[in-house]
Amino acid sequence: MRLIERYLFRQFLGPTIAATLALGVVALLTQTLYFLDIVVDKHQSVVVFAKIVALSMPQMLSIVLPIALFVAALITLNRLHTEHEIVVCFAGGMSRWRVVSPFMRLAVLAAMVTLVTMLWIAPWAQRQRQEEVFRVKTDLMTSLVRDGAFAQPGKGLTVYTQSTDQKGVMNNIFIDESKPDGSSSTFDAKSGEIVVRDGKPAMVLHDGSNQQLSKLGNLNYLTFGEYVLDLTPYVNTEDVLAYKPSDKFIHELLKPDKTNPDDRRNRKKYLAEAHSRLAAPLYDIAVVMLALAGVLGGAFSRTGYSSRIATVSAVAVAVRILGFGAQAACNANSGLNILQYLVPLIPALVAARLLFRGGRASNALTSLTPHSPMPPAVPAGAV
Repeated sequence: MRLIERYLFRQFLGPTIAATLALGVVALLTQTLYFLDIVVDKHQSVVVFAKIVALSMPQMLSIVLPIALFVAALITLNRLHTEHEIVVCFAGGMSRWRVVSPFMRLAVLAAMVTLVTMLWIAPWAQRQRQEEVFRVKTDLMTSLVRDGAFAQPGKGLTVYTQSTDQKGVMNNIFIDESKPDGSSSTFDAKSGEIVVRDGKPAMVLHDGSNQQLSKLGNLNYLTFGEYVLDLTPYVNTEDVLAYKPSDKFIHELLKPDKTNPDDRRNRKKYLAEAHSRLAAPLYDIAVVMLALAGVLGGAFSRTGYSSRIATVSAVAVAVRILGFGAQAACNANSGLNILQYLVPLIPALVAARLLFRGGRASNALTSLTPHSPMPPAVPAGAV
C-alpha cells in the first residue's frame, strides 16, 4: 500500500477495534446474565463462571464483527468526507478503487479471522463450555448443598446444610430420607462431606444421630461418630453430554456419523450450520461494501449523507436478519442452503455496482459543481 492508502487503512482500523471491543463488552454482559445461575444456584467460583462466559465469546464473533465493521466504516468515511480528505484524495488523482481498497483489505482480513474462528476456534470453545456446564450441573455437591436452604436432589431425599467451608466440609446437617418401602430416616450431624467410595458417591456424617421409622411404625434411635450414607439411589446416571450443531467441527457437520441416530435425525440442521459458518465471512465484506456505497456511491453533498447512511443501515440490518431467517429455513430444507450465500452476496454486488457504476471514478472536485462545466480555454493573445 502507498502512503495515503496506509493512512486510510489506519483511520479505519482504529474505529474498528474500538467498536469491536465495545460490542464485545455488550455481548459479554449478555452472556454474564445468561450464566449467572451457575454462581447463584450451583455455588461455583468466580473462576468457573468467568471461564464459561469467556468460552462463549468466539461464537459471538460472527454477530459482533460485521456490526463493528459497518459502524467503523460509516464513522471513518463520514469523518474523512467532512474534513475533505476524500476530496483531496480524488483531487490528487487517486481512483475510486484506490480510495476504497484500504477498507476492503481490512474487510477481507476480518473475513479471514471470522472464517478461522467459526471453523475451528468457536467449535472448540463451545465444546469446552458445554463440558464445563455439564460438569457443574451434574456435580453432586452443587445439587445437594444449598447453604441455609432445603434442597431436594432426588425423590425422597431432603438435605439442609447451614454452611459449607472452602474445603467442602458441611456444617450442621439435617437429612430426611424416605424409602420406597414406606420407611424413613432422619439424620442430623455436626459436619460431613461428600466422597466417592468404591466408585460410588456417599456422604460421610460425623457426630450425629439417626431416627429410623419402619413401615410398621417402630422408631429406632441411635447416635454415631461416623455414618456413611449411600447416595447412589439419588444420582442420575442417565445424564449424557450431548453436543449441539454449534459444538461440532465442520467435518462432523458435513459428514455426520450415519450410525448415530441423533446425527441421522439432525442431518439437515448440521448442513445448515456448516453453510452458515462458511457464509459468515461474507457478511464482513457485505457490510463494508454497503457503508462505502452509502457515502461514496452517490454525488458529493455539502450537507452530509444522513439519508444515504440511514438507507444502507436499514439494508444492513435487514440483510443480517434475513441471514438468520435463511439458516432457520435451511434447517428443514437443505436445498435452500444457497440462500445463506446469496443473502450477503447480493447486497455486496449491488453496493459494488453503485460504487463503481461510472467506471473510473470522476474527480471529486468536479462533482462539487456537477451543473457548471468548465469554460473553454481562451487562446493566447485573444482580445
